[in-house]
Amino acid sequence: MNALQFQHGADIALRCRATTGLLLAPLITAALRVPIRKASTSIPTVFRPRPSSPLLRLVSPIRQPNFSASYSTAATTAEPTIHPVFEPKTGTFQYLVADPSTKTAVIIDPVLDYDKCSQTITTTTADALLTLVREKGYTISRILETHAHADHLTASFYLQRRLAEQQGSNPPVCIGKRIGQVQTLFGKRYGIDAEEYEGVFDKLFEDDEQFEIGALKAKAMHLPGHTPDHLGYRIGDNVFCGDSLFNVDIGTARCDFPGGSAHSLYQSARKLLSLPDRVKVWTGHDYPPEGGREPVAYVTVAGHREMNKHVMDGITEEGFVAMRNERDSHLGAPRLLHESLQVNVRAGRLPKEDQAGMRLLKIPVKVKGAGF
Repeated sequence: MNALQFQHGADIALRCRATTGLLLAPLITAALRVPIRKASTSIPTVFRPRPSSPLLRLVSPIRQPNFSASYSTAATTAEPTIHPVFEPKTGTFQYLVADPSTKTAVIIDPVLDYDKCSQTITTTTADALLTLVREKGYTISRILETHAHADHLTASFYLQRRLAEQQGSNPPVCIGKRIGQVQTLFGKRYGIDAEEYEGVFDKLFEDDEQFEIGALKAKAMHLPGHTPDHLGYRIGDNVFCGDSLFNVDIGTARCDFPGGSAHSLYQSARKLLSLPDRVKVWTGHDYPPEGGREPVAYVTVAGHREMNKHVMDGITEEGFVAMRNERDSHLGAPRLLHESLQVNVRAGRLPKEDQAGMRLLKIPVKVKGAGF
């Protein structure tokens, strides 16, 4: 892959541009309170496959939006069946990961559809996950969040309620133990009552805490850098790394959110790349270049060590930190930053209705010029 192709992929990944100052400065000079509209139906987004790139020889592309497609890594019952589901509007990979011997499964980082122009929430993507769960005969034991996302709304709470009806049991929504500091920070910044975010996650994982998915062994891995609370989940020879490593032509996630650290992200990347070469690293996002390759769900550790433009073997921590900080200084806020954070610190719950029966999100207004 030549430098131009690498750069093109990276540029697409940064389509929503922002500044560090927007993320770290006091939130509100003025604010609009935007009512949320919920729609019962919406038109599903159809992903049109792009030609495969011969350059990404070490990766596995997602060729079509076939919700029944899966990757079976199960030579024995120690390995899961993995269904990657790509949501193209936010470039998010969601995962349904199942123990083939017991049909017990988890959902990782599910997406709630949100249209910014109409302030309308729909559940097409989440409902497709529910359909896939039902078709495969899975029982969901947990819903796993890697962190409080700033680029899409989580469907965790919606799925939890629907799954309680569908399977007769209530799967806990799980996240890392440091989520409290993120909730407190953004709760104050957006003026959210503490009662709306305290205790909303059912399980807070300790670092390296082990748990089971049917007969499968799984472990929560602390992978800070993008955010301080960030986790990955190792299940057999697979790690679901969230927003830490992206695909090899894009590199790594930004580190300019409050509590983010390029030094920490480098150390997290090296932790991942110290795993055996065969281990698959399943990413949280992909941003394929227009007219280029298709979305890619995973790259092996060996592939990242050889080809990842930011953290391949030979790149030093000093060099990575200088590069990452320089790039982050020119980035813009994610398109759904404010809506995402206000919902996600609530674990996917919507704001309470006010006296007029409206659910409101706060959107900051930039004021330029005098006279206000």
